Amino acid sequence: MSESVNKNERGQEAEWALISHAIARLRASVMAIVFGLTAATGLFVATAWLVIRGGAQVGPTLGLLRHYLPGYTVTWPGAFVGFIYAAVIGGIVGWVVAFIYNQIVARRGGDL
Repeated sequence: MSESVNKNERGQEAEWALISHAIARLRASVMAIVFGLTAATGLFVATAWLVIRGGAQVGPTLGLLRHYLPGYTVTWPGAFVGFIYAAVIGGIVGWVVAFIYNQIVARRGGDL
């Protein structure tokens, strides 16, 4: 009985060794760049779309961002201001996500 338990434990240890090598640590700088560019492009495109579409009231909902991002408006200059803000905020969020992920991986024994 104990021999089958030992085989099972060794099998689980071997599985965990394979899994821990497969768990990749994230590069925080790369995540920051990717999140930043994604957020910046998204806000720029959303603002540009509303400006091009035009109308009497251009983007009243998106315009609420001016309360959180000073200088942002739903205009062409505002699209560039929003791009910068979104890049910074997205970069910070990406870095934090990668940092937390790496801390969890390290605590679980997945250090590479």
